[in-house]
Amino acid sequence: MQIYKAPLRDMRFVLNELHGDDGFGPLPAHEEFTPDLIDAVLEEAAKLCEDVLLPLNRSGDEEGCHWERHADGTTSVRTPEGFKAAYDQFTQSGWNALVTPPEWGGQGLPESLGKMVEEMICATNVSFSLYPGLTNGAICALTAYASDELKAAYLPKMVSGEWSGTMCLTEAHCGTDLGLLRTKADPVGDGSYKVSGAKIFISAGEQDLTSNIIHLVLARLPDAPKGVKGISLFLVPKFLPDAAGEPGARNGVTCTAIEHKMGIKASATCQMQFEDSIGWLVGQPHRGLEAMFTMMNAERVGVGIQGLGIGEAAYQSAVWYARERTQGRSLSGAKAPEKSADPIIVHPDVRRMLMTMRAYNEGCRALSGWVARALDAEKHGPDAETRQRAEDFVALMTPVVKALFTDLGLESASLAVQTYGGHGFIRESGVEQYMRDARIAMIYEGTNGIQALDLVGRKMGAHMGRLLRSFFHPVSAFIEGHAEGPIAPMVKGLGRAFEALQGASALVAQRGLKDPEEAGAAATDYLRLMGLVAMGYCLAKSAGIAAKALAEGSDEKEFYTAKIQTATFFFDRILPQTASLYLAIKAGKGSMMALDEAAF
Repeated sequence: MQIYKAPLRDMRFVLNELHGDDGFGPLPAHEEFTPDLIDAVLEEAAKLCEDVLLPLNRSGDEEGCHWERHADGTTSVRTPEGFKAAYDQFTQSGWNALVTPPEWGGQGLPESLGKMVEEMICATNVSFSLYPGLTNGAICALTAYASDELKAAYLPKMVSGEWSGTMCLTEAHCGTDLGLLRTKADPVGDGSYKVSGAKIFISAGEQDLTSNIIHLVLARLPDAPKGVKGISLFLVPKFLPDAAGEPGARNGVTCTAIEHKMGIKASATCQMQFEDSIGWLVGQPHRGLEAMFTMMNAERVGVGIQGLGIGEAAYQSAVWYARERTQGRSLSGAKAPEKSADPIIVHPDVRRMLMTMRAYNEGCRALSGWVARALDAEKHGPDAETRQRAEDFVALMTPVVKALFTDLGLESASLAVQTYGGHGFIRESGVEQYMRDARIAMIYEGTNGIQALDLVGRKMGAHMGRLLRSFFHPVSAFIEGHAEGPIAPMVKGLGRAFEALQGASALVAQRGLKDPEEAGAAATDYLRLMGLVAMGYCLAKSAGIAAKALAEGSDEKEFYTAKIQTATFFFDRILPQTASLYLAIKAGKGSMMALDEAAF
């Protein structure tokens, strides 16, 4: 059974208690957003997600999207029953505009709040989340790179949710290697271009939720150099706006099919054909990848939040079942003697699974809160030094959030299925959907292996290690400042894990200079190692705050005690994985690359 109640108390903890000393300081641009206002937003978001989106999750998965061809030769996609009404309620209530720029009609709320709302949306209906999520990514790219004319023509309706946005990169013959793409754009002479080519795997490329769809398309100009340096970005609307700014003539954009997928079945994943489609250049010629990566980086953090959302929903569903399902007796004696068997939550191995999911979720939520604070400081920091440090931290942590959160989200979904046992493998339980929906997040917006290569190949050595210092310095200072006190044992464990990370960083950098394959062989383990240290740092901070609150006689004893117990489990049972990750990294590429290709 799909169970979800927004973890509002933990979200408030992350927003209001955990990261006040992160070094970014108060942001004057957000001073009007008081804790009371933020709490009201969280409460209303929880109602929408629990009451409107969650009931559509299972039915949307069962029904899927419908591709239709009409008598006039046009095609369309119909989303599952209830999605259009839910989307209208979502946009009319302003949720699409939550963190978007006020100058285009947005509310301009902090990203740190927006990511909490995103988590709720993803937990209750990850397929639905993709429709507004892609639009907000497109808004980021247009805000940063589009001309004033394009911004004025398109952003107000995209911010309101009347029009949606997509990201059109992938072609059948090229995915990650965008230098191979063939879609072309020919200048018309009036400032517009005719875009022609085929794209695949386009989320929300066609749907019935909005009156227009604004495609951001990567294509090549006639004089484009080969490779990624010859890619430009174009805005191509489904309908060309008329003189009044409303959808007018249909552009040469067609959805030729939708994919039949393992999961996220209520999200329309489209094959798109552009035939002399009228479009406009976004940003500079041949620098489209730079503009598109503004969107992709925003999406990568968002995809990480998908993993967290699914992990939280899977955990809550597993807890519900573990309390309800009776099977066997506790090894220490009957806990429910009035029943024929005890609920399975009494068994150590079930507790292991539940505590693992819980620790993953709390650690990821705490880390996402830190990254979101940096996203806000990157834009609104009071001085250049703060903005630069925030930018460095976001750049370093984006691949970690994307890859780590989605890896752990799938693991949590798998543990939920295991908690249910045979019933978890059956569709009616609802938890098998979480496992199917979670799997794609490890693939799209750059596979997790690509994220790891980005971390070791680009981020780790950038600016002579400056990006690493944005993370290493606060962790080191925390360890030195908390060697004594109630969380000293956790800090000692964090110190050992941090030493492993520092050693691995030096080793990967040294070996990678001599042999890039050595860095590639270490990449995935290195990303997991850094992610676990980051989670450990956040959970140790959480435990320290909880211990202080309990010592001061807080009336929320249950909440703060659980904080300490969850962190203790993480340090006892999960963080020790860093030792084995370091050993694997030190082993090098030898055994990984030794087998002759023909022997596979």
